[in-house]
Amino acid sequence: MDENFFPDSDFEAYRTLIYNESGIHFTSTNRSILESRLRDLLRGKNISTVKEYLGLISSDKEELKFFLDSITTNLTRFFRNQAHFDAMEHFVIPELLKIKRETGNNIVRVWSAGCSTGEEPYTIAMLLSEILPSAYQFEITASDISLKCLMSAKEGFYGDSRITGIPDAYLKKYFDKVEGGYKVHAGLQSKIRFDYHNLKNDSAQRGLDIVFCRNVIIYFDEAAQMAVINRFWDAMANKSFLFIGHSESLFGMETKFEFVKTQWATLYKKFI
Repeated sequence: MDENFFPDSDFEAYRTLIYNESGIHFTSTNRSILESRLRDLLRGKNISTVKEYLGLISSDKEELKFFLDSITTNLTRFFRNQAHFDAMEHFVIPELLKIKRETGNNIVRVWSAGCSTGEEPYTIAMLLSEILPSAYQFEITASDISLKCLMSAKEGFYGDSRITGIPDAYLKKYFDKVEGGYKVHAGLQSKIRFDYHNLKNDSAQRGLDIVFCRNVIIYFDEAAQMAVINRFWDAMANKSFLFIGHSESLFGMETKFEFVKTQWATLYKKFI
């Protein structure tokens, strides 16, 4: 660790700002990641010290967004953790359809929170297109704190190496082969609204049937995790389902969500 480049006092100032603005919790063990990102940023902007850049992001909201974008990790792929999508197909959707037949509501509303470059919401859209009866429609909101990722997701282009995991039938049906990769069909894209959102804030969404927020809250401390989970509760319908990452858990939190174990995967439900 280069104490001259990144003194402890500056690390604490950055860590506090990042936490206050995003809920992301940097510890001393991942300090080196933050230092590496800062070195790249300062080099690119011709700024000499981390203190000078701290002043810039503290006063410039657009630069702050750019900074938060640069320090987030965006690892994703199509049909990542297939068990979740199996549970969605064989358990969640059948349960939701029972509820919707009782209420006369024919729209399934989904939020992909922390959607990265779009593989998750496009996976959800393909699956719902296949399994929902024709009398039902769906709407997906896909959000992320990274504007760069959102722009990539909106474009809907994926290189040849990134379409691994998509069944051949889905690839033929929902993508066009173009030079260097594949482009998502406009019809599928139209089902998804991509939107910048910081999970530290209320999304203003309400009545959601399914929320996916996988491998995101793992970067938050307990207080920030609890705040995000409570905001999900507020955004979700009275009978709805929450998917979090397979390495994440609500165990030990004072949450109103109920744990659900299916033969495919575990998830959480809001039933009031």
